[in-house]
Amino acid sequence: MPGLRVHGAVTMGQVAVKMKVMPQNPDVDLDALQDRLEQSLPEGAKINGFQREDVAFGLVALLPTVIVPDDAGGSGAVEEAFSTVEGVESLEVESQGRL
Repeated sequence: MPGLRVHGAVTMGQVAVKMKVMPQNPDVDLDALQDRLEQSLPEGAKINGFQREDVAFGLVALLPTVIVPDDAGGSGAVEEAFSTVEGVESLEVESQGRL
């Protein structure tokens, strides 16, 4: 388009991803698991908070909300990183949306 000018940097948006992380058993230290999840984050991703949800028989799930750059391809890299963390049995994406 002739004459079109963009001043300043053009930046991509961000995506908020709410995940459900199930620990391997009720004896997993959730504070330590939370720290390990934060340390495993890929570059550019950050955790915007954790919630906890009682599941059953003393098992408590962690519900982190992770902010990732839109150009990072969504939650795939975070899911991959979290799945290798010690103490994680399973994880799933509960919801995601652009900020």
